[in-house]
Amino acid sequence: MTHFLPDGSPSDTPTLHYHLMGIGGIGMSAFARLLAARGQRVSGCDASASDLTAQLQAEGIEVAVGHGAAHITAAPFGPIDVLVASEAVPKDHPELVAARAAGTEVRPRMALLDELLDVPDSVGVIGTHGKTTTTSMIAVALAGAGLDPAAFVGGIVPEFGSNARVGAGPFVAEVDESDRGFAALRCGTAVFTNAEDDHVGGNQATYWETVEEQHAGFARFVAQSGRVLLCADWPGLDALCAGNPHRVSYGQAAGADYRAVNLRPDADGTDFTVTVHGAVMGMARVGLPGTHNVLNALAALAVTHLHGGDFAQAAAALAAFRGPGRRWQRIGELNGALVIDDYAHNATKVAAAVQAARQTGRRVRVVFQPHRYLRTQQSWPRLADALMDADEVLLLDIAAASEPPIEGIHATLISQRMAEQGHAATRYMPDRAEVVRTLRDTAGPGDIIVTMGAGDVWKLSRELAGVPA
Repeated sequence: MTHFLPDGSPSDTPTLHYHLMGIGGIGMSAFARLLAARGQRVSGCDASASDLTAQLQAEGIEVAVGHGAAHITAAPFGPIDVLVASEAVPKDHPELVAARAAGTEVRPRMALLDELLDVPDSVGVIGTHGKTTTTSMIAVALAGAGLDPAAFVGGIVPEFGSNARVGAGPFVAEVDESDRGFAALRCGTAVFTNAEDDHVGGNQATYWETVEEQHAGFARFVAQSGRVLLCADWPGLDALCAGNPHRVSYGQAAGADYRAVNLRPDADGTDFTVTVHGAVMGMARVGLPGTHNVLNALAALAVTHLHGGDFAQAAAALAAFRGPGRRWQRIGELNGALVIDDYAHNATKVAAAVQAARQTGRRVRVVFQPHRYLRTQQSWPRLADALMDADEVLLLDIAAASEPPIEGIHATLISQRMAEQGHAATRYMPDRAEVVRTLRDTAGPGDIIVTMGAGDVWKLSRELAGVPA
């Protein structure tokens, strides 16, 4: 197998021309940057132009808007050596067909990540919640502790100004379980945050048929890793990690190897004490509210300690960290109200985001956009329950994400259940202009407004705060 050096230094790997389908996506764009930093020629295409594709072009990476078989063989891109595509791309797509006909290697996205991870000091972050934030925190903590991590992240990390970082190592990567190929990957340390039933059901290429099949994928990934750092607070993880004898745990649970104790939350984050095997390592702070972010930061500090980094410097870097894009991202203010945008889109993430908002002590006003018809069909009662602790909820229509509608599945299922359970301030409000008018007329200094969901609800946060989308 070909290996890339995490620091971008020369290797015996020949220079190849990689063409990435969907290069404007958060994962593919990170691949493009890492490959280019290693001296490979990189081009790509996407269905539409975006800020990310513009940034890649400014960095010297060739990008075409639209897809076509000519990208494989004809100028200005072709002929290419390797076509990289995710499992979500249909096998009869013209570019894949053209590549096979030309004898061009078609490399799955996960196979490319496997090449990057297959080094002794790599760190792969898995789990159904918190991967992007935890991966970002690990990279930031390692860099703060005096190490030089390389990173592959599913979000823009403000400290790096990018979703990728080139460095001498360790190499830290977010490993997405929505691509079933993840289970075959190997890494030095697997960081396992949690395991739930996200990306399960339906006939999509990026979904698992059953939760048992998905969890078996987690177990395989962990068993192939050099060691696993698992969250002791999440039920069932220890059993999924039984195939790896080198287990280390983190959490608030009494038996965890790395523990966060004496939590002291405030409006902007949480101070806490870190212990390892009962001995105090030091004080730490996470500048993002919510207990889940304490656990994410604890995982980052544990990884840093396992790699010999300085604890105090890592803790200082995390105290200054304000989160990757769309993960509790502070957008601005409206009439003195704080405007936050968050990617939360399943019930556990939504409940955590609402809890984080409550920690600020403000009136919690959520604009929620359900994501996908299948996900809503599977979880609308849990989504309704997760939103109950918000003071007010304005519900948008479901973001389809290319799915066809499912009869009887509608955002009003959530609002109706909430009303039946006694929530008096939940409204279905599909007209976005009405959402903006309502909040502009009623927002005040004691409020926090959180736009929440995996669709395009983020645009409303920018409109409310008066900043460019």
